[in-house]
Amino acid sequence: MNPKTRYEMFARLRALNPHPTTELLYDSPFELLIAVILSAQATDKSVNLATRKLFPVANTPAAIAALGVDGLIPYIQTIGLYRAKARNVIATCEQLLSEHDGQVPRTREALEALPGVGRKTANVVLNTAFGEPTMAVDTHIFRVANRTGLAPGKTPLAVEMNLLKKVPAEFLHDAHHWLILHGRYICLARTPQCWRCPIVDLCDYRDKTSRV
Repeated sequence: MNPKTRYEMFARLRALNPHPTTELLYDSPFELLIAVILSAQATDKSVNLATRKLFPVANTPAAIAALGVDGLIPYIQTIGLYRAKARNVIATCEQLLSEHDGQVPRTREALEALPGVGRKTANVVLNTAFGEPTMAVDTHIFRVANRTGLAPGKTPLAVEMNLLKKVPAEFLHDAHHWLILHGRYICLARTPQCWRCPIVDLCDYRDKTSRV
């Protein structure tokens, strides 16, 4: 995909959705951090159902840490891997309190040092909470970047680095939201819905589908 095509791709996605954001519900950087930790191998919908119950009761590091693992589990047990996530969330809250005065750090290194926080989670927080032009490559972005020819790569990190180089600067802040939503609702894993894709004529995918 050449630079002109990449620009047109994002111009169309922006026109359809000028202000994209995460579908996770949150009111603070801390709530976003917890929601993203909980979202690993889970749907945003399932996380939102849990945090709607949790955050009105506890939405600060001190309040969630006070629940303890056993007190947190009832709020998140409908989410996959909830026991491990409960341990990570409590440990993260304790670390925020002991090392960051209860605040979510704004550097990748500090975020990735938190239990349950990897590169993708750190990128989401840096981008969505703090406005950094990062690229959080999940399965949707990995698929779309490779399938369309936008920024091919054999690993999520390779795709991330490729996207950071190839996405036009004016689109970089919102690019990962557009790509996630595109992969989640149109460029599906098994059967992409090419017949309703706004960038179908720009895409390198050869086996385009038509509506039956």
